[in-house]
Amino acid sequence: MLRGPHEPHIEHNTMSNAEHLDELIARLERAAEQLRSGELSPDVAATMVEDCATLATQAAAELEQLARAEVSAPAPGQDTLL
Repeated sequence: MLRGPHEPHIEHNTMSNAEHLDELIARLERAAEQLRSGELSPDVAATMVEDCATLATQAAAELEQLARAEVSAPAPGQDTLL
């Protein structure tokens, strides 16, 4: 619902976690603009709010994956010990 008619579906496998997170944020921002406009019917607005909750959950998962990747990667200049 948050995707416009000319916006392609972007496969998660072809983009990095950071790029996917950026796309989720952009979709949430567009939804927020539409909701603030007051031009949506109550039913459409309710559906959009539900979609936003799903997007926010996905964004939280992406952030968690990014945080875990940063923690598990050695700091610059640090090599792993044998």
